[in-house]
Amino acid sequence: MIKKSLRMRPELFLFFVLLSAVALGNGLSDAVYSNYFKEVYQVTAFQRGLIEFPRELPGLLCVLIIGMLSFLGDLRASLIAQILAFAGVLMLGIFTPSFGVMLIFLFINSMGMHLFMPLQDAIGMSLAEPDQIGRRMGQYSSVRSAFGFIAALIVFLGFRTGLFTFNTPIKWIFIVSAIFFVCAVVVNTFMIRRVKSQKLESYKTKLVFKKEYYRFYILAILHGIQKQVTNVYSTWVIVDLLMKKADTVALLSIVVGFASIFFMNLIGKWMDQFGIRRMMYVDALSFIGIYAVYGLTVWGITSRILPGHGATVWLVYLLFVLDRLSMQINMVKSVYLRSIAQSDDDVTSTLSMGTSLDHVISILAAIAGGYVWANWGSQWVFFLGALFSLGNLYVAYRIKKDKEEGIFREPGHVPTQVTL
Repeated sequence: MIKKSLRMRPELFLFFVLLSAVALGNGLSDAVYSNYFKEVYQVTAFQRGLIEFPRELPGLLCVLIIGMLSFLGDLRASLIAQILAFAGVLMLGIFTPSFGVMLIFLFINSMGMHLFMPLQDAIGMSLAEPDQIGRRMGQYSSVRSAFGFIAALIVFLGFRTGLFTFNTPIKWIFIVSAIFFVCAVVVNTFMIRRVKSQKLESYKTKLVFKKEYYRFYILAILHGIQKQVTNVYSTWVIVDLLMKKADTVALLSIVVGFASIFFMNLIGKWMDQFGIRRMMYVDALSFIGIYAVYGLTVWGITSRILPGHGATVWLVYLLFVLDRLSMQINMVKSVYLRSIAQSDDDVTSTLSMGTSLDHVISILAAIAGGYVWANWGSQWVFFLGALFSLGNLYVAYRIKKDKEEGIFREPGHVPTQVTL
């Protein structure tokens, strides 16, 4: 048996490789979708919001799909997720379909990515040592950030040199993305063979919606709003208002990825050191502050009080980077759930329910955001994001300090072990 130690266990190493492959696949597809929609289909801001319906619908269905796949266990469900992500992005790479058919392929790719979201947290926490969950979660996020950074470098260099472009029949950026998802499929298969834990391979997952988890549900709902503001509309400021191309967004993603390698390790250590409650306060205040400044800056640009060049552009770039770093603190939500879960079986099911709630709101927020952008003014998307983020402050305030004690040391939980 491999006992608990600081030495990396084989199944943990494979999980890091899996996260790396998925991060590369996502970084070469999801990160360039805004430019793809703009350059290939010439969508407007309102249409961009509508596109989020088929793109986020898989998240809404996530709890049902994972419930249906529960007899397979987390690892086999993860394998299906990688296959779906591969199939969808491969079709987008090979063809330039009509707008409606493109949305179908986008849905398939998105289904794979969204299924993996709750599964990666559940698998990762199950593999982590019980007294090092915050540290391991930080490491997982750092690995994702590191390979997201590499993906952003590939995108930047590819589009800057003309190796990648959206003006050719075959979109090679999506083909390369599909190759990395194939790698994820292979690694996931090795994990299934390697990991002998009953918990990770097969257990009964049921739909869980308990009043004891209502604060986690609030955080999931708020994340659905914040995600659209951050991923869609902050990018749209650069693509639509500042008229920048994919290489600019990729260069900013490089900065975010590089900073995140170190930032996420710090977040993991801070969770172990300072506790969930304090980190939730940091999370909430960062969203409120960044969105408020973003709104003021966008208002200044659209009203011509601020120029659309020079220092203003650099301020937008800085806000873009800080916004995405702030978004990553959200991993505290999953660790918080684990700390209050009544049983280990509740974790995956409740994470899935949270993902579905997140995406119900995310779909509505995307459509509402497009309407607000077009009719009220783009700055109001960010001001409303700041307003809703007050809910994060409420949850942080409601967490009792005595609940944090022993939050990472649960007597019934042991890390997954394998027989060699």
